[in-house]
Amino acid sequence: ARRQSSRCVSRTIVVTMQVAWAAHNHNGAVARHHMAAQKCRRPQRIFCTAAPVTAETEEVGAVAGPAFDFQTYMASTAKQVNAALDKAVPAKYPETLNDAMRYSLLAGGKRVRPALCLAACELVGGDLEKCMPTACAMEMIHTMSLIHDDLPAMDNDDFRRGRPTNHKVYGENMAILAGDALLTYAFEHIARDTKGVSAERVVRVIVELGRASGAEGLVGGQVVDIQSEDKEVGLDVLKYIHEHKTAALLEAAVVCGAIIGGADDDTVEKLRRYALNIGLAFQVIDDILDVTQTTEVLGKTAAKDLASNKTTYPKLLGIEKSKEVADNLITEAIQQLDGFEPGRAAPLVALAKYIGYRQN
Repeated sequence: ARRQSSRCVSRTIVVTMQVAWAAHNHNGAVARHHMAAQKCRRPQRIFCTAAPVTAETEEVGAVAGPAFDFQTYMASTAKQVNAALDKAVPAKYPETLNDAMRYSLLAGGKRVRPALCLAACELVGGDLEKCMPTACAMEMIHTMSLIHDDLPAMDNDDFRRGRPTNHKVYGENMAILAGDALLTYAFEHIARDTKGVSAERVVRVIVELGRASGAEGLVGGQVVDIQSEDKEVGLDVLKYIHEHKTAALLEAAVVCGAIIGGADDDTVEKLRRYALNIGLAFQVIDDILDVTQTTEVLGKTAAKDLASNKTTYPKLLGIEKSKEVADNLITEAIQQLDGFEPGRAAPLVALAKYIGYRQN
């Protein structure tokens, strides 16, 4: 019954997306598009709550497992991560800077990157307590990227995670500095607070995270994204943007968790392939949601890609084909978990499915 429901929901959501995108193409106006999307979205709310709430490790490829309570798992993980983040970045002098850091860092969010990091560590038999500083560092760098991405010089956004963006509350200067502080502190936190892990593995984690957040990762993808606005770019450039701006940090989360957990090189590379697939799928779904959801649902301004005339997967391929691309990426990701003990693999399987079926 669950499988039939999932297939039904998947077909329905694709139809919803097609209708919304058709309205946009026909009228060429953002406002009309959103009216159509809103009309089509209401019957689909069962999908948004049902699909990610209880993700099952049913057979996908060669991976099988018992029912997995994803909602409980994510709530428990988020609670642990939030407590660790609160402890890692306490309120202190200078108050304005630390208030700005904590405002965005503790603003909620799904904590997908820390969850991926911890799940990868657990998969290979690692100690979650030893991995927590690395998991927190992922969220620090992700938060930095959101603060900077929202700045007027970048995406110029007013809302993030359902409330005013950092620069709207603390000013542009303090938002920039808060992001800088979170970025640098992430590496300090890993190096200082990771206990019981060999120095060689800690250095490998720092190298992975540095690559993912710098010119060869997040920053490089952001640069190409900015330079591609108001231009017609092909799928190869769009894939580069998504793999670097978004997927790189998701990849680092999984790979670093596996390294801290003691995984051998072959296992690390297998999990890297898993992460690259879910990372690209994450951004493909983001592109779709940008044109099918409202600001209230997303927790950030909707239709920003349309307003900025950015190239997206729906723009190049249409929504149905984009959804197919995301589905294939999620399937390929889960196949990389073949051979792992199903109970330990369950969180990563569920996280992959959540990324493919999320609503915000």
